[in-house]
Amino acid sequence: MTTGTGPGSGPGGATGARGVARDAGVPGSAVRAMNTFSAADEEKRRGVRRMKLTATGLLLLVALVYALAEWASHAGAGPWAGYVAAAAEAGMVGALADWFAVTALFRHPLGIPIPHTAIIPNKKDQLGVSLGEFVGENFLSEDVVRQRLRAVGIASRLGAWLAEPEHADRVTAELATALRGALTVLRDTDVQAVVGEAVTRRADAREIAPGLGKMLDKVVADGGHKRVVDLVVSRAHDWLVLHSEDVMMAVEGGAPGWTPRFVDKRIGERVYKELLRFVTEMRDMPSHPARGALDRFLTDFASDLQSDTDTRARVERLKSDVLARGEVQDLIASAWTAVRAMIVSAAEDERSELRLRVRASLLSLGARMAAEPSVQGKVDRWVEGAAVHVVTTYRREITSLITDTVASWDAGHTTKKIEAHIGRDLQFIRINGTVVGSLAGLLIYTVARALGA
Repeated sequence: MTTGTGPGSGPGGATGARGVARDAGVPGSAVRAMNTFSAADEEKRRGVRRMKLTATGLLLLVALVYALAEWASHAGAGPWAGYVAAAAEAGMVGALADWFAVTALFRHPLGIPIPHTAIIPNKKDQLGVSLGEFVGENFLSEDVVRQRLRAVGIASRLGAWLAEPEHADRVTAELATALRGALTVLRDTDVQAVVGEAVTRRADAREIAPGLGKMLDKVVADGGHKRVVDLVVSRAHDWLVLHSEDVMMAVEGGAPGWTPRFVDKRIGERVYKELLRFVTEMRDMPSHPARGALDRFLTDFASDLQSDTDTRARVERLKSDVLARGEVQDLIASAWTAVRAMIVSAAEDERSELRLRVRASLLSLGARMAAEPSVQGKVDRWVEGAAVHVVTTYRREITSLITDTVASWDAGHTTKKIEAHIGRDLQFIRINGTVVGSLAGLLIYTVARALGA
């Protein structure tokens, strides 16, 4: 039984296979694994050779029995020799037929290119396509995926796993590592540009005047602005006390040049005293008329922000001018740096509020998934939907992995490896064919003799 040739087994076959592997995107490791023989493969090949010797030995045995039975029959040994010869003859026929069938799977019997032989090397690619279609139709269908995932009970198992504190700690640590890695990979300049653009675009797309008006109206109605007024008036009073000379000199400096200096000084002192008195009264009198006027101004301004077209337009122009300033854009962009540093620090600290909250959330989620059927049902449906979407969307890509991988294998090596794995069982077909053929031949001979008698 000589080894036949098939596609890819001759010169350039392996090279062609490697080319297919590269073109199809099949990992080189998959090609090497199929085109090499491990120690386990060699052991299986030795087992196949032993079984071949056994089956061939049985064929030679029945051939010897047939020859002896025929010699005994011609020598007048009696009717029993005919029965033995018939059984041995049928056994040889069965053994030879099954040898041909088994050999035809892997090579041309006796090296003769008989049609429909050497099936595996000649039909390797078609077998890969058929295998891919079989897997796609029977394993990657929506019903099969849903039934299998439903039987597994992913939600309850995952919930029970997450409910264990050590598992929650492990997931939290892995999430922290992934978060740090993601933040490390991201370039600050890219993120800052995205953040700045997003903030600016969102601010431009939304009018802020009505919102500011509502907020200001609410603040004035609640009296929240009074503390600001108190602070401003108090600081103004303190400043006037400390800078009295500056104020009076400023008033004197603005007087006409033709007025006497003592008049300018008296006017400056008078203006300063009145200004200080006004600020002091406004500071000490909650019911000061100026405070009431300020309240009315803020109320009217809040109303204009919400309803006056001109006021709203001015606020929008002011907003655009402010956002367009480089300092504001730099401030928006620099916010990412601060946020990233804060997140990285929290992710690295095992006792940070971020990690503690994530851990608590995982424990709570695990307990709910393990105990509440409604939560289990939601999670299971989500997992099933995601799996079905992946399977139905990428079924062709998944099955093409099988097809392309099989196509990348060298035909000769593939045939030898398949024979090493299943050849031992196929040799039992030859043995069974010999035994069954002998019994069938004996039965047929017996029936024929009975009917002839």
